[in-house]
Amino acid sequence: MTFASRDGSPALSSPPTGLGLLEARCAPPDPATLAALLPDFRIERRLSGAGGDQLSGVLAWSGVRNAGRERARATALGVPLILLGHGLLRSPPGWGGATTVLSATALKMTGPSSTADILHPRRLLLTRGWEGPRLLARAVSARRDIVSRRLAGPWWNSGAASELPRCDGFALIVAGGKNKLEANGPDLPTLRAMLAAALAENRPDQITLVAPGFKGGLGALHTVLSEAASQGCTVLSRPVDLWEAIERADCVYAAGGETGFLALLAGAKVRCFAESFYSGWGLTTDEAAVPQKPFRRTIDEIFAGACLTATRYLDPFHKTAASLEEILEILGEWRNIEAANRRIAVCLGMSFWKRRQIADFLRSGAGPPAFRRTTRAALAKAGVRSGSAVAVWAARAPTGLPKAAEHCGVPLIRVEDGFIRSVGLGSDFMPAASLVLDSRGMHFDPSVRSDLELLLLETEFDGALIERARRLVGALVARGVTKYNLGQPGAAIEWPPSRRRILVPGQVEDDLSVRLGGAGVSGNLDLLARVRGANPDAFVAYKPHPDVEAGHRKGRISDAIALDFADTIIRGVSTAAVLAEIDELHTLTSLAGFEALLRHRQVVVYGRPFYAGWGLTTDFATVNRGRRLTLEELVAGALILYPRYLDPVSRLPCGPEIVIERLDNPELWKPGALVVARRLQGILIRRWSELAGRFSMLGPYQPTRRDASRTPQP
Repeated sequence: MTFASRDGSPALSSPPTGLGLLEARCAPPDPATLAALLPDFRIERRLSGAGGDQLSGVLAWSGVRNAGRERARATALGVPLILLGHGLLRSPPGWGGATTVLSATALKMTGPSSTADILHPRRLLLTRGWEGPRLLARAVSARRDIVSRRLAGPWWNSGAASELPRCDGFALIVAGGKNKLEANGPDLPTLRAMLAAALAENRPDQITLVAPGFKGGLGALHTVLSEAASQGCTVLSRPVDLWEAIERADCVYAAGGETGFLALLAGAKVRCFAESFYSGWGLTTDEAAVPQKPFRRTIDEIFAGACLTATRYLDPFHKTAASLEEILEILGEWRNIEAANRRIAVCLGMSFWKRRQIADFLRSGAGPPAFRRTTRAALAKAGVRSGSAVAVWAARAPTGLPKAAEHCGVPLIRVEDGFIRSVGLGSDFMPAASLVLDSRGMHFDPSVRSDLELLLLETEFDGALIERARRLVGALVARGVTKYNLGQPGAAIEWPPSRRRILVPGQVEDDLSVRLGGAGVSGNLDLLARVRGANPDAFVAYKPHPDVEAGHRKGRISDAIALDFADTIIRGVSTAAVLAEIDELHTLTSLAGFEALLRHRQVVVYGRPFYAGWGLTTDFATVNRGRRLTLEELVAGALILYPRYLDPVSRLPCGPEIVIERLDNPELWKPGALVVARRLQGILIRRWSELAGRFSMLGPYQPTRRDASRTPQP
């Protein structure tokens, strides 16, 4: 496997291949996952008649029920038993299911030496010859990145640091959690020895024992913790920010567990009471019973061996081998999302069919958000926890909610669909793969400065982000991606060769973007009249909004009236296909204008959408942004930094690139029974509207093409 550095250049030459055959009969990861994690081995589920000399080892996942059987199998074959487990980098609990694997390493390996020793940190570190200068340089950078960003470790509790003692310089002992000792951590005699040593070297009030999730009882661990508390030690049963604890501690007492290794990476003083892969190299203060290694190693050599060579990494979206650096970038995004989600205690105005998807978007270590139907209930729930916010669906926010929330001191976060949504309509109950969350307003409300506008105004877009945006634009255009991705990919439109081609996309007339950002244009018919009045010689194509066509939303114009202003009406064709054939797009606030910009079409805007006013569109309404942007900068802000995306396969937060890939798989977007029922409802409503239209006009004002010359020009 060749690892890539941040600048895209190779950072480590490929390790030797063909290291042998591994039998994995009971490891939870599926064979494809194991093959991706261990590309230099051949993995077989069951071997019949295979001699021990053909095997490099027997694999089992740490904690599996039948480990004894696998141990006997390995002993009979004369090969080592390799107990794989999650490495230093892993997903937050409950994200994407219990089997989400980001990294894997051999937590324990028993039996004779074999080519599989490369998977076990201690065995690997006892060998020489793998420590190349490029690997060690990479280790220096990655270790510093992990520590500075606090990305590795078992808990995601950045908001829990207040549980720690107020004064720094305490002695830290991590006993374990959920009524069990820390993985690879102290057994009870060792824990007692650690506590005794800490008491001999510190005052009791300077000692902190952390046992997150421990609920007490009558067991031996409860006895030890109770004794420590009775002597004046601080015993914490609630989760803490482990990195904060390590940074503030004077010394970390370890017994081979992960906490000691994290402390060592951070440069903290570590006392070891049991052997581990990082003890005995001269970097830790070891008790007499801890064996010493035959030579000395630096912290970067230990990190390179344990985390860059023995540990393997998996892309959670593609199930392919990845590098530590790639997983760090993913974890960095997830940590930011998790931290932001912690403050959202309750959701309001969320339709019943959206709730599972919303819960996946907003999950955190603080637990899933509650769902409430009324302002009073939502604010009461948010008031239980200080600083908690209410997330409200912007288009369904109850009247008076902002004022009531301000009175109660509860922050509001508005939620809406993102700009790359799904294959299918929200009005058809098709869940969205992207959302936008805005703490100031919403991007379609020009009366407030939204998070998106502020982001676009203030962000200094670096070269890597601009290049990512450029690639994203290329992928969107090449794949023909739009918000809903509906209609046939090919356009069967007869365009006259000598006339300028203008597309006018219809909109939902009671949509907030039209009501708030319409700049005086009253709806689809008014917009069509204005476009025709300003462009009498152009060939104008009108494309009704899919929600309106489906019969779910307001804004329908009869074909006869629409054709007074348009030369043709386009139906059943994807917006992307039409955009490829036009010269200009004229719109009120439609996202189709943004999609046209991606394809370098001229965009004329009559309202105030988020993409207007940056120097990329022709604007008839006054939009004073205070800054000009390139297309790549606009895309970086609007499609990469602002929205949230959820992978429909793994149910994990992802980037827009993953969602774009998933749009190619029709199996992921098949309508369920609820969607089918909603579509049938839309058909009935549309048929009824058509019948009613035969006997009445659709509005109080129905201009004709003759009126266009008298229509006030924008």
